[in-house]
Amino acid sequence: MATKPKKKNPRLASGRKRVRQDVKINAANTSLRSKYRTAVKNVEKAVAAGDKTKATEAFARAQSVVDTVADKGIFHKNKAARDKSRLAAKVKALATATAAA
Repeated sequence: MATKPKKKNPRLASGRKRVRQDVKINAANTSLRSKYRTAVKNVEKAVAAGDKTKATEAFARAQSVVDTVADKGIFHKNKAARDKSRLAAKVKALATATAAA
């Protein structure tokens, strides 16, 4: 089983501080990325289930999460806009499908 070689500790105090900061920042970014994926998944599940009210509520929450992630620079703003647009289209298609039926 191949494992990564252990990284050496930086000698300079500034380097050691940078490593400590990177660990914290990485944990925060990972958490936000996970929250983003969950929000998108919740909207898609609601759309797949055909639940219009749940889908619109989930989409409203997802918009907020997507904007936060884009503002913090975890994802590019264009990716965030594209994902919001695609989710909105799915929710709108669901709304028109239920209205027609």
